[in-house]
Amino acid sequence: MNKHKIIVRVRYSETDQMGVVYHGSYIPYFEIGRVEWLRNKGISYKDLEDDGIALPIVSMKLDYKKPARYDDVLTITTKLAFYSGVKIEFDCEIHNENEELLTIAHFILVFVDVKNGKPIVPNNTILSIIKNSLHSS
Repeated sequence: MNKHKIIVRVRYSETDQMGVVYHGSYIPYFEIGRVEWLRNKGISYKDLEDDGIALPIVSMKLDYKKPARYDDVLTITTKLAFYSGVKIEFDCEIHNENEELLTIAHFILVFVDVKNGKPIVPNNTILSIIKNSLHSS
């Protein structure tokens, strides 16, 4: 399946004085979603790094629809949107317990060689997983 969902609870430290999730706190939520999407496909981000590959974000777009608040239970949905050569793109959403859409995001990441920081094509195992995920719903 191309989509992966994970549940997190908003911690106090992720909110502002009004108990609303601070806008910068959403980026780690989406990172959790992407890392767990990879893990669900059999790709450990730690193993990627051990193999000399990193996946830095080169572009992101976030649209805040409604606020998340302290102690809310959030569902982060991550979907592989596009892959081409060294670039991989994800569409993400966060919903609250009432299934209200709170935030949507789009991320573009690039596979890079950890040693020199240059873009690289991932190995055949990773390519196969990504390509199979793109063709599933």
